[in-house]
Amino acid sequence: MEGGVCQDTGSWGTLGLMKILAIDTATAVLSLALKTETDSWYFEADAGLRHSELVMDGIDLLMGKAGLRPADLSGVACMGGPGSFTGLRIGFSLAKGLAFALGIPFVPVPTLDCVAYPFAAWPALALPAIDAKKNAFFCALYRDGRRLGQALDAEPAEIAAAIRAALCSGESTPNPRLYPVLLTGPGAEQLYERLRPECAAFLPKDALRPVTVPQGGYARSLLDLAQQELSFRDIAKKHQISNNNERYYFSGPEYIRKSDAELQRGGVFANGFENP
Repeated sequence: MEGGVCQDTGSWGTLGLMKILAIDTATAVLSLALKTETDSWYFEADAGLRHSELVMDGIDLLMGKAGLRPADLSGVACMGGPGSFTGLRIGFSLAKGLAFALGIPFVPVPTLDCVAYPFAAWPALALPAIDAKKNAFFCALYRDGRRLGQALDAEPAEIAAAIRAALCSGESTPNPRLYPVLLTGPGAEQLYERLRPECAAFLPKDALRPVTVPQGGYARSLLDLAQQELSFRDIAKKHQISNNNERYYFSGPEYIRKSDAELQRGGVFANGFENP
């Protein structure tokens, strides 16, 4: 199987007794993360359209490295969307199935939250982006780790308008303390090239910067955010998936965009987008 496994050693602090599996199938890179009391295990593979073929082998590999059985898990997390329509459905189905069968909490985390998470301490604006095809991008604006509005499925001109509104915040000129605006995520480079001319009228040179990072998955961020969500016992109980918890039993990914099938059939099917 293509891909690789790495291990970190560290402490969970207040969550030392929890073992959480994180499943990221939102993009072409399949990434998985598993945390035990003392160790963290990660797996990544350039899956393309092969998530369904590789994901179980990857989970088995991590569980074997950690010396765990499925019954040892105390929580499972997956990307909540947006992202690849097919990939999200695979991750959601697998995570919900494991959580339901094992009687453990299930945590879907918004994909853009995970992409923005490494820049949670950035005091200016950060904009995680995923190429949504059709000259559009899934993105959202963040500051200090907080999302400033809803996730967008938008073309560069609309994204530029959202950036300007966030920078001005009711004033006539942008607040220089809110830039440079960092673009990150698998669609950052593509969006940067299309966004520069749209932002030239109100952003100084170099105030819009793509963050060049090795392309990979975001299971590490997913694991950390799921850990934070489950760190409070009362919240963890709300994530328990069962017949009596309709919020999660009937939940599905946040696709944002309507699929071609839904557009053609007047909204009969769930929305989303397919990998090319």
